[in-house]
Amino acid sequence: MQEEDLILAVKSGSERAYKQLYELWVSRLYRFVFQYLKSEEATDDVVQETFLRIWTNREHLKPEESFKSYLFTIAYHFLLKELRRQIHNPSMEEYVEYQDKLASPANEIPDELDFDRFVKALEKAKQHLSPRQREIFEFNKEYGMSVAEISEKLSVTDQVVRNQLSAALKILRSELRQYYPLLLLFLA
Repeated sequence: MQEEDLILAVKSGSERAYKQLYELWVSRLYRFVFQYLKSEEATDDVVQETFLRIWTNREHLKPEESFKSYLFTIAYHFLLKELRRQIHNPSMEEYVEYQDKLASPANEIPDELDFDRFVKALEKAKQHLSPRQREIFEFNKEYGMSVAEISEKLSVTDQVVRNQLSAALKILRSELRQYYPLLLLFLA
């Protein structure tokens, strides 16, 4: 059964199709979430909440749209919620306080690894992109859209998207040389 057919069946309440869709995506989603949480228990919770949300909102599924984008967007929101919960955990607060006490001019984070400075530099660097390059870059790298999804959304060919993305990345690599380690993580 094609994914679109599975989604249609889930939308109409098929538990069997839901289980098939779950089996199709659970391992990829688990890997995505685990890379951020590094906890099997927390990852299991986020993955289960995501699939539960898919089931409870099944009538809103749109078979013609990217299920992957829909699934990962839901997971992303649960992931952020879990990260916020962890940050407000008393042991995390104690860790942050401990790190602050350890901070001194000798062991501060080097500029090339300072994420806040990187984000500001990235915003400034994106001003060097054409409006189309910036739009394509943001869709791909910040919203996780595939080349095919972007080309469909913008009504251009896949090759145009690839060319514009490549040109944008070349400009940003040049502008953000100082932040190369963080740029590599961001573009991964």
